[in-house]
Amino acid sequence: MGTTVKVREKYQVTIPEDVREKVSLKVGERVEVVAQGHEIVIRPIIEIPRHQAWFWSQEWQEQLARSKADIAKGKVKVFKSVQEARKAFGD
Repeated sequence: MGTTVKVREKYQVTIPEDVREKVSLKVGERVEVVAQGHEIVIRPIIEIPRHQAWFWSQEWQEQLARSKADIAKGKVKVFKSVQEARKAFGD
């Protein structure tokens, strides 16, 4: 069973040290707080800088997964030069 903590003024709670260490939670990091039935769930979140958000889009991640699968299957061609690659792609 978990540690019991007290709800303080402004509904603040202190997350026990052993729990913080298990999830590597640091001061200043953000958490998500949701109600699930009669329970409160607190989850650490990772904020992604706006200029990097494209990488985490579903479309990009799906394409990345397809590319990794192709590489694993050996569907890879290594070129010795840019000119060789351009020639292979009809450029």
